[in-house]
Amino acid sequence: MVQAKTWILTKYFDGFPKDSDFELKVEELPAPKDGEVLLEAVFLTIDPYMRPFSRVRMNEGDVMIGAQVAKVVQSKNPAFPVGSHVVGRCGWRSHTVCDGKDLVPVMPDWPQDVSLSLALGGIGMPGLTALYGIEEVLGLQKGETLLVNAAAGAVGSMVGQLAKIKGCKVVGSAGSDAKVTFLKELGFDEAFNYKTVGSLEEALKKASPDGYDCFFENVGGPFSSVAIQQMKNFGRIAVCGAISTYNDTTPQTGPYPHLTMIFKQLKMEGFMQTRWEHKHPESLKRLMGWLKEGKLQCREHITRGFEKMPAAFMGLLQGENVGKAIVAV
Repeated sequence: MVQAKTWILTKYFDGFPKDSDFELKVEELPAPKDGEVLLEAVFLTIDPYMRPFSRVRMNEGDVMIGAQVAKVVQSKNPAFPVGSHVVGRCGWRSHTVCDGKDLVPVMPDWPQDVSLSLALGGIGMPGLTALYGIEEVLGLQKGETLLVNAAAGAVGSMVGQLAKIKGCKVVGSAGSDAKVTFLKELGFDEAFNYKTVGSLEEALKKASPDGYDCFFENVGGPFSSVAIQQMKNFGRIAVCGAISTYNDTTPQTGPYPHLTMIFKQLKMEGFMQTRWEHKHPESLKRLMGWLKEGKLQCREHITRGFEKMPAAFMGLLQGENVGKAIVAV
C-alpha cells in the first residue's frame, strides 16, 4: 500500500484564496490492477486558470485540479513502463493510481539536458497556449506590432519570444522592474512596469506611437479598456486570461469597448489551447526545436516541497513568479 498526499479544496474561494481554503490529507492507495499504473509526482504546475476553474470544474471537498509530470513506479499497463515519465491531469496529488487513458507520455526524444519540468511550461500547456494564440487566433504576420500583458508570466514570456521569432515588434507590460529587465533580456523591443508609469495610455503610445496590430490579453480589467483604445484599425485581440478579475467578489463593470470595436473594426476572440489538441505533438516538437536552437528561454520559478502547493498558488496570484511557476516534489 502506498500513501498519497492530496490537497483538498475545503470550500470555494471567496475573494483571494486563504490557507484555510485548503486541507492536506493522506489516503491509502490500492495496488494497480490490470491496465493501471501507479504514478509518483515529480513536478506539479501552478497556473492562474486554477482560480476561476475551481468554481466551475470542482466541488468543495475535491482534490485541487492541475497537471503534473509523474514517474511510473508500478505498471500493469504495457503502454507505460516502469521508470517512464508522463504528463497527467492528476491534480494536487503526490501519488495516483489510474488507467492511463488521460496520460500523455513525455516526448520520447526529450533531451537529457532539458528539465522535465518544462513539459508543464514552455514545452507544455503555456507554450502551446502562446503558439496557438499567435498563429491560430491572431494570425500574427511579420512586421506587425504585438502587445502582451502579464508578459513575464509563463504564457506572456513565450508569446513575446515567439512573436520575435516571427519578425514582429513586441511590447510587454509587467508588474515590477525586475520583470521588465527580464523582458528586455528576452528580446522584447519595449517593456514597462504598469504599476509605476504615470499613465498607462501614455506608456502604450510611447512604446508604439502607431498603435498595435495584435494584443495578447492575459489581464482584463482596466488595462484592457485602455489597450483596446490603442489598437489599429482591423486589429486582432486574443483573450487568453483575465487575472486581474479572478479574485473579485463583485464583478467589474465598464467602460465598455463596443463603440471602439465598431469604429476600428476589431476582432476579439477567447480561446483555450485544447481546441487544437490534434496539433500538440507537432507543436511540441516545434517548441523544443526553438529551445534547442537558443531562440527560446524558459524561465522557471520553482518552489520545493509538496506541502507548499497552496503558498505557491497564492504567490502566483500575487505576481511573485517570473516565468513558469512550478512545485518540485
